[in-house]
Amino acid sequence: MSFGKELLSTLNQQFNLSDYRKIHWEGTFEEYLEIVRERPEVTRTAYQRLFDMIMSHGTEEVYENKDKIIRYRFFTEFAARHGDGIYGLDRPLMQLVNTFKSAAQGYGTERRVLLLHGPVGSSKSTIARLLKRGLEEYSKTDGGMLFTYSWKMADGSWARCPMHQDPLLLVPLELRPRMLDQLNAGRRPDQVHAVVRGELNPFCRQMFQERMAQYNGDWAKMIQENIKVYRLILSEQDRVGVGTFQPKDEKNQDSTELTGDINYRKIAEYGTDSDPRCFNFDGELNIANRGLVEFIEVLKLDVAFLYDLLGASQEHKIKPKKFAQTDIDEVILGHTNEPEYRRLQNNEFMEALRDRTVKIDVPYVTRLKDEIKIYEKDFNPERVKGKHIAPHTIEIAAMWAVLTRLEQPKHANLTLLQKLKLYNGKTLPGFTEDNVIELKREAVNEGMHGISPRYIQDKISNAIVAHPDTDCVNPFMVLNELDAGLRHHSLITSQEQLQHYRELLQVVKEEYEDIVKNEVQRAIAADEDALSRLCSNYIDNVKAYTQREKVRNRFTNSYEEPDERLMRSVEEKIDIPEGRKDDFRREIMNYIGALAIDGKRFDYKTNERLQKALELKLFEDQKDTIKLTSLVSNVVDKATQEKIDVVKARLIHNYGYNETSATDVLTFVASIFARGHSKK
Repeated sequence: MSFGKELLSTLNQQFNLSDYRKIHWEGTFEEYLEIVRERPEVTRTAYQRLFDMIMSHGTEEVYENKDKIIRYRFFTEFAARHGDGIYGLDRPLMQLVNTFKSAAQGYGTERRVLLLHGPVGSSKSTIARLLKRGLEEYSKTDGGMLFTYSWKMADGSWARCPMHQDPLLLVPLELRPRMLDQLNAGRRPDQVHAVVRGELNPFCRQMFQERMAQYNGDWAKMIQENIKVYRLILSEQDRVGVGTFQPKDEKNQDSTELTGDINYRKIAEYGTDSDPRCFNFDGELNIANRGLVEFIEVLKLDVAFLYDLLGASQEHKIKPKKFAQTDIDEVILGHTNEPEYRRLQNNEFMEALRDRTVKIDVPYVTRLKDEIKIYEKDFNPERVKGKHIAPHTIEIAAMWAVLTRLEQPKHANLTLLQKLKLYNGKTLPGFTEDNVIELKREAVNEGMHGISPRYIQDKISNAIVAHPDTDCVNPFMVLNELDAGLRHHSLITSQEQLQHYRELLQVVKEEYEDIVKNEVQRAIAADEDALSRLCSNYIDNVKAYTQREKVRNRFTNSYEEPDERLMRSVEEKIDIPEGRKDDFRREIMNYIGALAIDGKRFDYKTNERLQKALELKLFEDQKDTIKLTSLVSNVVDKATQEKIDVVKARLIHNYGYNETSATDVLTFVASIFARGHSKK
């Protein structure tokens, strides 16, 4: 068997024929009524279907600053599968889904234009894209089924309903109450009920009237012989149930792009341009019926378009040229940025649109760990081949981006960097969770300005390709790219803003120095045996001190007073003042006693503060023997080199460095110690 034939055979075996037949089901109107009786949810409105689609992926509860947040897995797990993960926007997304829920239950928001509002690059388009893709996939599932119909034509062909309306609209108005009573018989009020809303579109209305005349009013026979029901699969590519409208040049804009236009070639055949068969019901609002239409930069639309939006949102009707108002059922979702929204607010002629708009702010991310996830989605070992991204490279770039979005805290003792750390879940002395809530309440517009993630992504990309001779990208390469691009950044409008952003670059450089200095310190002090010995010695002295006993000298076997100098040298590393030393020592002994009661042995690794103190103490004792500063002078003896290689191996094994980045960071930290002004 040839390779091509074998491959075709393998692919054909993987193709699920039963699934294909299920989603391409066709049947009679009678069979459709049985489906509705069994599964009334097939008649849901567009808002109900969209809300159910989101909820079908599940939710989880998380707590943020004492508030319970509902996190929708649709925007995390489903989005991640499609390369569009959304991070750090739990609150705006919760507001958006609550709006969908309200609209699904008919509380009024279904008659509004939903407007995602935020700065450029804040995921507005991504949210809209995910909702469209989610609807497409949901329509292929059993839970997301929906149906439409086609007409049998004189030549035996079938003409599909141009706006893919629900087949139940074919039931005359006077028959609908009885039909719904029978379809919903036996259902409790809290169960899903079959519904039918609106009337046929002009084309189907014409087809209906012609055939009713032909069958002398025998509706049941007409339906039986002329209607074929088929399952509807929503698809933006096929322009079925999902539409996207993007503003063009004002001179070329035409409202028929929304509501359809006359097909002039058919006028000769049917005699008049007011015959619905001469009209293409293919505007974005037509084809998006029963699904969702996205308006990109909606407020850039011409006023004539906005009038169409008013009727489409409030009355769920559109006005095609030369035809009566036509019912639609769709979610209208627009997005815009801050300048365009301000223009809307200042335009007194736009009061009607403002009144029919539900605005949902989509800010930039202000939590560091979420911002890091945005970049790790694109810059990871699977995506970036042949280049090692040194530890903290993404973190430092994300840190700067978040700092540009934060408002200066009013608290005199709090820096912008400390505020970032509090938002990121870190604890600072003197600040509680209530303080964090208050900080967020003070900064109303936080996240609505600052540097876009796109700028960061562009500069990380530049750093990766701009250094072909090295196998590693480090934070300084990225910071240099960020700095170099600021002068030509199109969204920086003042010298003060430029200066502020450059000052923040210096802040993150200093923070990076602290991070890598501590990392190298931990690598140097990572000798488990030495740490255990130091810990044992410290605990023996603390025990003797708190119990007013003496300590046996293991070399002379004589009993001596507790070694105050040793204890203080450890405690000073974590800023335990002289006046608090007794409290700290009792705290340690109480902790050990509590473990002993539970039958557990004390391990210094379970006490983060003590572990940090021991590591810093051991580092201070060992750094002179390693002579790290000799790296700067390039004069390293064999014994020192062996010790440095051990530290480098720990950096590679424990902290994610490669050979190049480990060497770079050791040299950099050595230069800090050589300068002699490293910060604590």
